[in-house]
Amino acid sequence: MFFYILHNMELLKQRILEDGKCYPGGILKVDSFINHQMDPDLMCRIGEEFARLYADSGINKIVTIEASGIAPAIMAGAAMHLPVVFVKKKQPKTMENMLATVVHSFTKDRDYTVCISADFLTSTDRILFIDDFLAYGNAAMGIIDLARQAGATIAGFGFIIEKAFQGGGEMLRSQGYRVDSLARVASLDNCQITLL
Repeated sequence: MFFYILHNMELLKQRILEDGKCYPGGILKVDSFINHQMDPDLMCRIGEEFARLYADSGINKIVTIEASGIAPAIMAGAAMHLPVVFVKKKQPKTMENMLATVVHSFTKDRDYTVCISADFLTSTDRILFIDDFLAYGNAAMGIIDLARQAGATIAGFGFIIEKAFQGGGEMLRSQGYRVDSLARVASLDNCQITLL
């Protein structure tokens, strides 16, 4: 079992080093296998790893934010047999009873008002938040605010890739949150990908 888990995450790290592309300004593109074109086998293993990590955490729901977090969240939800709800970046006309907050996107350098129906995030929920990247922690702070509004409990944050040099993980951990990142990037200096 341990070898299988190790192999899964080593496979992820290998793909980041082989297929990831680095751009100036701390940008890491993994759009050939994670967040544009997706590798379903790798995504399934990622979901299984989050399910293993949170098997005994008492969560009853997985939350993500559109769009890139949906695939790993669905895979984890399937492995754990739990519902998955995604926070929307645009308010649907049909959404009532809405909770909303503002999130700044590092990649797109703009603010989004994101929303979730209060029917799907409530005080009875103990949630795991899953996303593709952790950079400065902006999306996570938005989720913390939405959970506070709903009275929900955050059991943890799961990320496929954490850019450790941008401080979001340190900020969340210093606030007492559990953070599990399947791969951690130490540096993208000189457009070289260095993993921890």
